[in-house]
Amino acid sequence: MTPGWQRFALGDARITTILDGTRHADGPHPTFGKDRSQAEMAALMRANFLPETRFVNGFTPTLVELGGELILFDTGFGESGKANGYGKLVERMAAAGYQPEAVTLVVLTHLHPDHILGLMTGGQPTFPKARYATGAAEFEWWTSPEAKTGARAEMAKTVESLVVPLRDRMTLLRDGDRVAPGITALDAPGHTPGHMVFELESAGQRLMLTADTANHFVASLQKPDWVVGFDMDPQRAIETRKRVFDRIAAERIPFIGYHMPFPAIGYAEKLEDGGYRFVPESYQLAIAGEKG
Repeated sequence: MTPGWQRFALGDARITTILDGTRHADGPHPTFGKDRSQAEMAALMRANFLPETRFVNGFTPTLVELGGELILFDTGFGESGKANGYGKLVERMAAAGYQPEAVTLVVLTHLHPDHILGLMTGGQPTFPKARYATGAAEFEWWTSPEAKTGARAEMAKTVESLVVPLRDRMTLLRDGDRVAPGITALDAPGHTPGHMVFELESAGQRLMLTADTANHFVASLQKPDWVVGFDMDPQRAIETRKRVFDRIAAERIPFIGYHMPFPAIGYAEKLEDGGYRFVPESYQLAIAGEKG
């Protein structure tokens, strides 16, 4: 693993995960397990050899080279995050051999700030030659009167300033739409109204980009029915989390989660109690990518 980025092959695709930054914060309770006691969360963390009152959250955009496209999934914090140690996407892209001008398509899994703040630099598109795509339901909600006047009005203003100016170059996605050859958009609402996950398939190999379906590799996966404060519709998010990770576990599909521990790649093992264990990728994809 190269610090700040990691690359692997998936069939004919080349995948690079890039760490935009990490946040050290108090928690994970009550942000995670909002409907549970601090004692329950502390016991869960202790059982997994984790601190009981502090946690680290990573932010990992992903680049996919496939079929002549260079596709970026999510954009991190951009220049606004640099004072806090975020916003490292572009410099780490360069270290991995990519320039912003080479990106042909930017896919936004949803429109929370940590996924869209990197869209602009100095008031201009960071990825000047790119097309854009995001969920239709997501775009429609964040540009609605409800969003602009409610509790999330500040987030809606961010969407208005960063996403709306790109609308004429943007495709709005519905469930099952093909983003590019081998990449399918799938509805995964709850975290936000139009949150989406993406399934990649190349030469018989598959990968899921789960975005914010699970935001903590233990609290969200081992206890998928615990309420997460980041989720706009907690019950729907729980249903989505179980549906998505039931499939990932049953079909043994590797996945990249935006907030999983970097390099953010792993597998989900179904547990007897209905939760999942995050199994970090070690060398499985390197072996799968070997050329005869």
